[in-house]
Amino acid sequence: MSKVAIIGAGVSGLSMANYLEKNNIDYHLYERRTPNDLKGHGFILPKEGIEHLSSIIDINDLYAKGSFLKKYYHYNQAGEIISEKDLDNVFVVSRSALIEILAKGVPADKISYNSTVALNGFSNGKAEISLDETKTLEADIVVASDGSRSRIRRTIFQGETMKAVLENEVVNIIENEELAGKIESNFLKFHHENGGLTFGVLKLSSSKILWYCQFDITKFFINEDYTPDCIRQFMIDNFGSWNPLISSIIEGSSYENAHIWRVYELEKLNPFYHENVVFIGDAAHPLIPFTSQGVTSAMKDSFTLTNLLVEGNDLQETFRKYEDERRPEINIHIKNGRALLEQFLLPLNEQPKNTLPISYK
Repeated sequence: MSKVAIIGAGVSGLSMANYLEKNNIDYHLYERRTPNDLKGHGFILPKEGIEHLSSIIDINDLYAKGSFLKKYYHYNQAGEIISEKDLDNVFVVSRSALIEILAKGVPADKISYNSTVALNGFSNGKAEISLDETKTLEADIVVASDGSRSRIRRTIFQGETMKAVLENEVVNIIENEELAGKIESNFLKFHHENGGLTFGVLKLSSSKILWYCQFDITKFFINEDYTPDCIRQFMIDNFGSWNPLISSIIEGSSYENAHIWRVYELEKLNPFYHENVVFIGDAAHPLIPFTSQGVTSAMKDSFTLTNLLVEGNDLQETFRKYEDERRPEINIHIKNGRALLEQFLLPLNEQPKNTLPISYK
C-alpha cells in the first residue's frame, strides 16, 4: 500500500489519520503548530457527523466533552422568542476537545509537530515537497488538509479567487457554573432587529458555555490589533444593552483565548486533486460558518477517500471517484450557506421564520 503524507492536523487531517490507522494504511501527519496550540472555536455536529465520528473514536469520550442540543430558539436582542424548533441529535463540542479526542487515535510516532511543509512543484506526476526547508518529504500520496487558506492549494491553483464573506465572528468559551445553570441544553440565538448582528449561546457542560457573535463586516469593526481588551470593548459596545443573559456572559468572560474568525470562501471550487495531491476539508471546500457542516464534511471526505484508497485502484481514478462523490453535496452546502448569509444580513422582520442555522443536504 502507498505511503500517505497528511499535511495539517486539524479536524480533517486527524480524521484522515484515524481512518487510515483503522485500515492499516501507512501514513505520517505533519503539523506546523505545537500540540498545545488548541485555541479556537466550537463545532456543531449534526447526527451524520456523530455517526462518522463513532467509527473512529470512543463515542463516550465525545459525549463526556460536549452536549446534545434539544431545541433551537431564535430571539430578538431583548430576548423575545421569534421561533423555536426541535433538534434531532445535534451535538456541540469545543474545538480543543474534539482535537484532543481525535489525536488519541494517532500514535505519537506518526505525527510531527512544528513541521513546516512547502510544495516546490511536481516531477513525474509527484509533488516535490520540502520539510522544514532542509529535508525532502517522500510520499506516494499527499493529503492536503491545511485549512481554508491552504498554502498547497494556492500554490497549485494560482488563479483561484478567495473572497471575504460579509460576516466575521468572535468565538469564546466561558466557565461559569452559575450562568451555565441558567441555560438548558438548547441552542439560543439572538438577532438584532436591523440584521447583520447575532449572538449565539450553546451549553457545553454544567459549567462551560460556548458563545459566539456574528457581525456584518460592512457595519461593525474590531480594531485589527485583536487584543483581548479590543475584543472585550467591541462586545460591550455592540451587545452590552442586549438581553441580561448576554451582558452577563460578555462581562464575565476572559478574552485571552477569544478567537476572531475572519471568514473567506472560494469564488469557485477548484478540482479536489492534482497529480498525487488530494484535498480534504476546508482545504478542498471552505464552508462558511452558517452551514454548521465543516466538521461533518471533513469526516465524510476522509471516510470516502480512505474507502476508495482501500480498493487499490489507479490513483487518478480513485481521486476522480472521490471528487465525483463529494462535490455535489458540498455544492448544496455552499448554496445553503450563502442563502443563510443573505438572511442574516436582512432586518429581523424580513427573515423567514423557522429556519435552522444548519445546512442539510
